[in-house]
Amino acid sequence: MHVNESDPKVLIAKLADRLKKELPKPDWVDYVKAGVYAERPPEQEDFWWIRAASIMRKLYLDGAIGVSRLRRLYGRRKKRGVKPEHRAKAGGKIIRSILQGLEKLGYVEKSKKGRILSSKGRSLLDQVAKEI
Repeated sequence: MHVNESDPKVLIAKLADRLKKELPKPDWVDYVKAGVYAERPPEQEDFWWIRAASIMRKLYLDGAIGVSRLRRLYGRRKKRGVKPEHRAKAGGKIIRSILQGLEKLGYVEKSKKGRILSSKGRSLLDQVAKEI
């Protein structure tokens, strides 16, 4: 089975379990909001690895992506009280730290247009997709 054909939720969950063993979670992640739109930090225990797996899948499907575009993709609507809601970007520190961690593991490489998935990262995603 190919990454495009597999169910995204199942693929991301399996990949997050794999990344738990390799990608360390910083101490500050439990205390930081995911973006301006959030009122509190994420309540999921596996938030860090789920976001990392999701970013890897995005890089696999879309090719070169920068931090700014990923911030836009993971952004949500911000509640502003009585005023109309607006779209807000996700926090850049979380995305940047995940990409740097994946670079150290050899799954992601820098390019002129942003970050791309390395051959090692592609093979990992292909393995996980085949397991599903």
